[in-house]
Amino acid sequence: MARYWFRQKKFGYGATPNSWQGWTLTIVSSLAVFGVILSAPMIRDNPLRVAWIVLGLSVNVIVTVAVSRRKTEGGWRWRNGRDD
Repeated sequence: MARYWFRQKKFGYGATPNSWQGWTLTIVSSLAVFGVILSAPMIRDNPLRVAWIVLGLSVNVIVTVAVSRRKTEGGWRWRNGRDD
């Protein structure tokens, strides 16, 4: 039996962390984005660094969403609170 890191949300689209692995993924991804935001003033005059930052953020988001979707019990779909 697979252990799920996230559970489906009761309202809306997506998932919520359900285990320490899910919380760890969420916190690490958030810290990576926050680190990029803090470094933004240092990169404003260098287009190559900006491109690397955008690429890094894109990879971070894609990996986080892919792992979250794969590790969510019941999958992702729109829910309105009346679903089982």
